[in-house]
Amino acid sequence: MNTIAFFNNKGGVGKTTLVYHLAWMYARLGVNVLAADLDPQANLTSMFLDDEQLEPLWPENGERPTVYGALRPLLEGTGDVTAPHVEQPEPGLGLVVGDLLLAAAEDELSSQWPACLDRRPRAFRVLSALARILRQGADEIDARLILVDVGPNLGAFNRAALVTADSVVVPLAPDLYSLQGLRNLGPTLRRWQSEWAERRERNPVEDLRVPTGAMRAIGYIVMQHAVRLDRPVKAYGRWMRRIPSVYGTAVAGEAAASTEIAMERDPNCLATLKHYRSLMPLAQEARKPMFALKSADGAIGGHAASVQDCYRDFRTLAMTIAERSGIEIAPS
Repeated sequence: MNTIAFFNNKGGVGKTTLVYHLAWMYARLGVNVLAADLDPQANLTSMFLDDEQLEPLWPENGERPTVYGALRPLLEGTGDVTAPHVEQPEPGLGLVVGDLLLAAAEDELSSQWPACLDRRPRAFRVLSALARILRQGADEIDARLILVDVGPNLGAFNRAALVTADSVVVPLAPDLYSLQGLRNLGPTLRRWQSEWAERRERNPVEDLRVPTGAMRAIGYIVMQHAVRLDRPVKAYGRWMRRIPSVYGTAVAGEAAASTEIAMERDPNCLATLKHYRSLMPLAQEARKPMFALKSADGAIGGHAASVQDCYRDFRTLAMTIAERSGIEIAPS
């Protein structure tokens, strides 16, 4: 089983849209996949489920069949994590439902991080909780792949979420904010890797399976947003030219290049994706990925051609990520 987290401490870069579409694509490619919404904003969940489906999963009182509900007994000291409820939009595709209450776990996850150094059993149960929940969810649908959506911050909850990941993909937008975010993200990932490796060796509970926390950065994806009147196209080109060197040094830990690397030749670049803005409203209305839209959904004329382009783009990206992550996909 392979767990891939999609993470950038800068928001608004299309991270959730990527996870949603890649989850559907892997299912279409015959890879059983679990999408895990570990962002307290629960945007991934809202893409999969409409309000009528979601309301009974978020009751005001009682049990919540969400990732928070699976975590709650451990947080409250009444037991260990429970198996999560998994929504299945179609065979081979599962969703661990997100929850706004996940934000309440931040303090506990923060306090237990240093406690791992003292070999306290509860600390390791708490820090491994998300990984164990996701593993149980994946077992339920026999998933070979877990895609994790996390929020845009460098807090304790995201640290625990990233500990579950074998690999990390960084979505970016071609702007100054993404470049600044990379300079924070890279050193933070390496610090979390090192600190978790030190803690993991101190686990005193023999039968507790804790994640490796490899967090291997396998590349970035640039989401090309529509050009705004107040941001000329040449500005996008400027930032796109700078992404390879900043990612290489800040995230991949490479030596600074003496010359600028073109993005299309950068081995760290997984893809540059169009925004497909005209398709998104249709996809949201139909509750399906953009590349699955049909004429009955309004994908006619130019939209139909864009749907085909979108399918090719996401299929190529899914295959690239699979290759980088060691996931085998049978030829179709």
